[in-house]
Amino acid sequence: MTEPVPALRALWPKVLVVAVTVAALLWGAWITREVASRPEQHIVTVRLAETIGSFVEEAARADADPAAVQAASLAYLKAAEAAVAEMGKDGRIVLVAEPVLAGAAEDATPELERRIASNLGREMQP
Repeated sequence: MTEPVPALRALWPKVLVVAVTVAALLWGAWITREVASRPEQHIVTVRLAETIGSFVEEAARADADPAAVQAASLAYLKAAEAAVAEMGKDGRIVLVAEPVLAGAAEDATPELERRIASNLGREMQP
């Protein structure tokens, strides 16, 4: 009478190869889905120093109380920070143009200025 153990020993490497192959295929499918579901990244630049500099110039020309200028400056900086954060959603990478050799990257400064104005408008509303 022969024992079934030698037959099982011969079958074990084949089962292991099939299990590893199935695991690799499942892992590959998962990685493909993860990569495909990410939004396409798009690099834009903003001229942040220029935008903030324009605001500072306007504030300097305005004949206002220093406390009011300080409060307006703080509100502007908060609005600018929020605008850059909003622009960085949906796979968009926002770079500050001044320290970057932008090359062919899209200039999104006008959009930044619109978002800052919109954020300032929301803060001023009661």
